[in-house]
This record gives sequence, C-alpha cells and structure tokens, in this order.
Amino acid sequence: MGGCFSKPKPVEVKVEVMAPDKEKEREKESLSPNGKVSPMSPCKANGSTKHIEERPITIDLYQNPKDMIEMAVCHVNELQDGQMREVDVACGKALLIKERGEYCAIGHKCPHYGAPLVKGVLTNGRVRCPWHGACFNVATGDIEDFPGLDSLPKFQVRIEKEKVIVRASKQALQSQKRVKWMARCATLCESSFSNTSVLIIGSGPAGMVCAETLRQEGFTERIVMCTMEMHLPYDRPKLSKSLECQAEQITLRSKEFLSQYDIEVQTEREVLSVDVKGKVVHFKNGCRMEYNKLLIATGSRPKPLQCQGADLENVYQLRTPEDANCIAKLANDRNAVIVGASFIGMEVAAYLTDKAHSVSVIGIENIPFRKVLGEKVGRSIMKMFETNRVKFYLQNEVSELRGQDGKVKEVVLKSGKILRADVCVVGIGVVPATSFLKQSGINMDSKGFLPVNKLMQTNVPGVFAAGDVVTFPLAFRNNKKVNVGHWQMAHMHGRIAALNILGKGIEINTVPYFWTAMFGKSIRYAGHGEGFDDVIIQGDLDERKFVAFYTKSDEVIAVSSMNYDPIVSKVAEVMASGRTIKKRDVE
Repeated sequence: MGGCFSKPKPVEVKVEVMAPDKEKEREKESLSPNGKVSPMSPCKANGSTKHIEERPITIDLYQNPKDMIEMAVCHVNELQDGQMREVDVACGKALLIKERGEYCAIGHKCPHYGAPLVKGVLTNGRVRCPWHGACFNVATGDIEDFPGLDSLPKFQVRIEKEKVIVRASKQALQSQKRVKWMARCATLCESSFSNTSVLIIGSGPAGMVCAETLRQEGFTERIVMCTMEMHLPYDRPKLSKSLECQAEQITLRSKEFLSQYDIEVQTEREVLSVDVKGKVVHFKNGCRMEYNKLLIATGSRPKPLQCQGADLENVYQLRTPEDANCIAKLANDRNAVIVGASFIGMEVAAYLTDKAHSVSVIGIENIPFRKVLGEKVGRSIMKMFETNRVKFYLQNEVSELRGQDGKVKEVVLKSGKILRADVCVVGIGVVPATSFLKQSGINMDSKGFLPVNKLMQTNVPGVFAAGDVVTFPLAFRNNKKVNVGHWQMAHMHGRIAALNILGKGIEINTVPYFWTAMFGKSIRYAGHGEGFDDVIIQGDLDERKFVAFYTKSDEVIAVSSMNYDPIVSKVAEVMASGRTIKKRDVE
C-alpha cells in the first residue's frame, strides 16, 4: 500500500490482489424432528453411530438441460488478470472474473442485501462485497466470510474460437444465491426428547451459522437450538433501520428450511442454569435437556434505564419486531425521545424523523459516536441529523420520566430541561446475557463476558461460546482479547465453533466489519479501533463523502467511510492478509 492521498483525488489502497445435489429420499414415515414421529423411535444422546455423512463426490449444478442457456459474453483478451465484469447471460447476469489467466463466473449479487459484487474487491481467489464485507470463493461461489447465509451460484465457462462462453441455469441466474449441500439427521427423535448431540443456546447469527455449518460438514446427529424469542431466527439489525418490518419479512430461514435440514428450533425456552459436569441444561419451565456439545450464543441484553418512571408504558428497549412496530406506531405525528446516542438509538431517530412530530436525542457524550468514529466524523453525522430536525441534548442524562394515566408524557433531564414524550426509546448500551451461567463453572470476566480461545472453546471441555457474549483473540491486533458485538463477527464465531465441535482445529482469523445506515447514507467500518490516538480523514465531511483512517502509534487499526466504496473492503482485505498499513501510507 502506498502513494499520497490528497483531495480531490479518490483514495486508492493498493492490494495484491450449484445447486445442491439431489438428496436421498427418506422413507415416507421418516419425518424431521420438528414433525411427528413414532414413540417407538427413540434418539440416543450421542445420536447414531454414523456421525458424519460423506458429501456427494460430484455435485451436478445443472440437472435440467431444458433450464440451461449459454452465451458468448466477451473476447478472450478483453479482461486482464485481476479484473471483474458484470455480463449479460440471456435472462440474467453473471460476474465474470479473470485471475491467473483463467476465467470463472459466479452470481453477480451478494446474497446478503444484493450489493453488486463487480464493485467489490478481488483478491487471491475471492471477492469481497463492497457494502458489508461478505467474501466468496470465485472458483466455487462458496461464502467464506460473512454476513449472510447463502453462497453464490457457480456457472460453467469455456473458451471457444477466442470467445468466452458462459453456460448457466436460468433458475440460478434469477435467484443469484445457492444453499450449500447439507446433511440431515440420521436418527429420528421426538421434539420433546430430553437429550441431543449438540445444543445451541441462542438463535442469533452465531447459533444459526453453527447449525448450518455442522450440516454442511456432514453432521448427522441431532441439533437443537433453543431461544427465549417467540420467533424463528431473524435479521435483528433491520429492527432499528426499518421499524415497521414484520418478523416474517426478516426471518433468516423459514420453518420449512429448518425442518428440511433437521435443525430443531425451540422458541420461548429460557435457560435457568447449566450443569457442565452432568452435561444438562435446565429450563425455566422445569424441563431439562442433556447434551454432548454445547454452544452458548445468547447475545446481549439492553441496559435498563435507572430512574423514576422507567416502568411507565410506552417506554421501550428495542429488542423484538413487536417493540419496533409499537415504537413506529406510537411515534406517528407525536413526540419521540431517544435516550442514548448509540448506533441503535441514532438509527431509530433517523427512521422516525419523517414520521414523528418531533425527535429528541439525549446523550452523555458531547458528540455522538466520538469514541468509535472520532470527533470530526461524529460532528459531521450530528450535523446531518440536525439538518433533518433532530434536536440533541448532549452531556446530559435523564433524571425522571413523568406519566399520565400510566403512560410516559415527559422526560426530565438532569439539566432541568423537560421534553414532551409520547414514546421513549432507551438505547444506553448492552450487557452480555450470561447471568444464568454464574454458578456453572464456566469462566466469566468481571463484565460477564465469556473468554474463549481461538477455537471458540471456553474453559470447560465440550462447551463453546460465540457472538456478543465472548472475548476472543483478535488475530490482526496481535491476538488481543476483545469483545466485538458485530453481526458479521457473530456469523464467523458460529462457523468456527461448529468446525471445532467436529474437532477440526480451525482457528478464528477474520477482520471485524460493520455498517450503519441513516437518512439513506451508509457508514462502513472495518478493523478494531479501540485505543486509536489519531484520525486521518480524506475527502469532504460536509459533502458526506470521506474515508477516515484510525491509527495507533504508526499503524492503521481501523477505517470508516461514507460514499467511498469499496475502500473499507479494500482495507479489510489488506488486514485479512496479515499485512500492516502504516500511518505514513495514508497521510
């Protein structure tokens, strides 16, 4: 990486850079664990003697010849090594890639949110999404880093008479996503049966990816995922960005999908305690479940507001789709007060500006996001909110909530200011949801986080942890133990945990990546900027087109941007390669 970054030139970071096989049909009486089974078909705690199902030797991506189309998309010499091009293939598009003199073609849209991958970053056999950092193997289309659950379709490429010809399935061109091959449970058992091979506590991305990875690796024993939620796993980041979305609109996997691959989800199941010696989990409803391997992925819970009136109606901590829907309904043409200038709080404030009569944000800092994004970037974002008529009451706290007929009506600040409020949203931080583990023997630090090693293992053999609840060694920061509460990171934690539940010995090595969206503008962020001592900004903060490099001593440890794609993904690739970006390279 090198060169001089100066306005107005764009920033440049130099970087060297199938459809599943048809599954075997079961006997007609063979149903998934979520369905009915004969009481004469018990399930042993360790499952059947066959733990891993071998993948098919070949996977026929194009089983229906009538569904196939092919087209010459360019001359063989049109692309140089390291180049990508979005090409038309009859009824759809494909991403054509040339690397090391060879052509390949995969789906052109990221399956996560549909980002155009041609605008992403191609490095050493994989392409990274420009929006949220997901990575895909260009030879197979398989997802290698997250967010998202699906892989890309892989298309056939051949050279004929100096033309590059792409052969593809119409269905794959239209869907632009592919589910990797997955095994199913080899032994049927009733959903009420009290033992399982793998028990996953929590239904967020860590738990979901863990379950799918186990099946993708050929695991054929029982998998149970239990959650306090009343819904199947869903895309939680959308709650604060789209308050009126319904649970069924943001579900990660359908009930039918989970049933098809024998991933058993038990909703409204709160864990009371874990007995690691007996390998038993006790639930609040009096039930118990024995396990062979355990993954703890319970995420975090919001900090409550500690003041008089905090228990009034219409005071919310955004946690569920129902919370989001109620906030949107109550704020319509009324007064909304957001307590806490956190990412969630600010996203809610941004969403409500064109719906509420007034939106007020209360924060203890003098500038929103100062600790994460720096003072200058934080001030720029604050101006964007003020332009959209959001009022800030910073370096302030709530003294009291006052109500009428049991519903909040006023928010009293410690400064003495009184704000009208028909709905109050509290976003003042989170704590790990690990209180049920206090007497378990599983190590917890003073803040309630679970320390794990590079394999996502806790101090207890057979017990793994992932997601917001853990501190883990971050490879690119010299294995510093950190807590990273990002959606992307939880996905990767789940994958690594699954591989090591199977004894693979795979260590975690990924770069944190997150994003936020406000007023149609997205901020991307990669790295881990804790402890940064300087921020180098290129571009124009007033125009909301910039990149900010966060440095510690002479090293870049994180980057953020707005309207500067794919700079964050480029830097993430440099960090992922193990190379160091020096401060002088970006000044």
